Amino acid sequence: MDKARNEEQLRQRSFTRRALLLGGGMTAMLASLAARMYVLQVEESDRYAMLAEDNRINLRLLPPLRGRILDRFGAPIAANRQNYRVLLVSERARDLDAVLERLGDIVPLTREDRARIHREVARKRQFVPVTVAENLSWEQVGAVEVNAPDLPGVSIDVGQTRTYPYGSALAHVLGYVGAVSERDLTGDPVLELPGFRIGKNGIERLHDERLRGEAGTSHVEVNAFGRVIRELRREEGVPGQDVVLTLDAGLQNYVHQRLMGERSASCVVLDAASGDVLSMASVPSYDPTVFTHGISAAEWKRLTTDTLAPLSNKSIAGIYAPGSTFKMVVALAALEQGIDPDFRVWCPGHYTLGNHRFHCWKRWGHGWMDMHDGIVQSCDVYFYDIARKLGVDRIAAMAERFSLGVPTGIDLPGERDGVMPTRAWKLANIGEPWQGGETLVAAIGQGYVLSTPLQLAVMTARLVNGGLAVEPHLTRGFKVAGEGDERVPAAAPPIGLGAPELALMVRAMNDVVNGERGTARGSKIAQEGWEMGGKTGTSQVRRITKAERAAGVIKNEDLPWRRRDHGLFVGYAPIGAPRYVVSVVVEHGGGGSSAAAPIAKDVLLEAQRRDPLGAAPLPLLASRTQPG
Repeated sequence: MDKARNEEQLRQRSFTRRALLLGGGMTAMLASLAARMYVLQVEESDRYAMLAEDNRINLRLLPPLRGRILDRFGAPIAANRQNYRVLLVSERARDLDAVLERLGDIVPLTREDRARIHREVARKRQFVPVTVAENLSWEQVGAVEVNAPDLPGVSIDVGQTRTYPYGSALAHVLGYVGAVSERDLTGDPVLELPGFRIGKNGIERLHDERLRGEAGTSHVEVNAFGRVIRELRREEGVPGQDVVLTLDAGLQNYVHQRLMGERSASCVVLDAASGDVLSMASVPSYDPTVFTHGISAAEWKRLTTDTLAPLSNKSIAGIYAPGSTFKMVVALAALEQGIDPDFRVWCPGHYTLGNHRFHCWKRWGHGWMDMHDGIVQSCDVYFYDIARKLGVDRIAAMAERFSLGVPTGIDLPGERDGVMPTRAWKLANIGEPWQGGETLVAAIGQGYVLSTPLQLAVMTARLVNGGLAVEPHLTRGFKVAGEGDERVPAAAPPIGLGAPELALMVRAMNDVVNGERGTARGSKIAQEGWEMGGKTGTSQVRRITKAERAAGVIKNEDLPWRRRDHGLFVGYAPIGAPRYVVSVVVEHGGGGSSAAAPIAKDVLLEAQRRDPLGAAPLPLLASRTQPG
């Protein structure tokens, strides 16, 4: 009996231990579960609530309105307009091909358009809209709306597209906007929005971040498949800033139209005192709107293979031998080295150095020439002689003070430096020593000397403004809602030349146009008080052979177009108080007096008639940015 009692007690103790172990294990599991639930529901509740909310609420970016570009008087030269688009939701269309067939009777759809639509429909979810066509006319919009019952899944959407009121006249300055490419991506999410456009060239590219603005946001409720249920909240973006330029759009349009008679030419108009670019035109040009809508492969090939380079802004990227427009710089280098302006040189029509003969443009010569006459009549022999006394390095040092052969610093992409050669330059770039005859050729703006039309305009401004080193600029300031930010240029430093020497150059340039023997006397301005001064230049693009010289001078018009000389002219007006300066280059136009000077005359007359420097420009304070 005792034995049975003992066995019973042992079983009870064993059960109790097992029960305790089991209970302890269950308690530990419950405690662990409770602790985890506490972590999930209390400590990390915000994180998981956010994740759950993200499954329900989507944040979508709204593209900002691009800022406008305005001329100095506030005229929009790049703006925005409403863009009516046709969208298609494929899940509502039922029979996609049938809908596209009916829609094609209203909005023309090519075979390529239909193939693109099918590709996008296949790539996207069925409830995501696909763009069918853009830039619809008001009549097309009305027709789509009227036929809406027969066009299931089709709707009209309103967006914004870039517009350029002056078209090709301002294309090279403004540039254009285009779709974002992979190399344009910087991490800014707005760049990944479908159809977003950024500046690709010109001012549009230079000030793209200011013009772009800041994206808005739309908070939308979506289901598990990503379908939008409703919009919960919308925060509009910040429009881009308006960019105000120094240009006068009216003058720019006039200059562009005046150049249209030439196959290839450029013209720059500057404020002599401040460096404001009032006009910068280059022909041939292009329509920037085609890039906004999406340029076709055929059109792109046409533009890029055209030998006249319509995409190139020749005012800053075209480099030309300046010809005789360079002679004032050589004359100033001579004056600085102590050569008397009354020093005379006999011109028989040629100049001999060693066994080589260098010819003057006037076959039978000019006779005795001093510095004033040498500029007025553009005598090459006079400048051959003083260049031989100076050497090319002294000429180059003076040229650099006039921004020749160096960047002007213009606030526009694509400027080229040009070339102002020296002995060291030739050795470094060509690997050969400098020759004495090359100095003579450089003195008349030929040989290795190359400059842009903008550089020639800056040179002229510094000649006639009292020797101040003005720098050209296009951007006058920026506008954002309620605020303005105007560029205040620093006072231009002097270039270190005396007033008498500069006055001698200005008087000579006056007589080039208004003197009895000036090379541009055929282009003088008759209106009293509006007269211009200037300097002609002819830039050879080929070497005249001995046989051609023996046979007599061959006229440019008798040569194929590409073998004709370039015609150049630099000028200023009015002669009493120079305010406007101009440079004109007509490619293969012949002589500067016949091809370029008449254009400069008309441009300076128009500039003085409009007088953009006398009119009040756009105030930059208390302004608003609105769509154009």
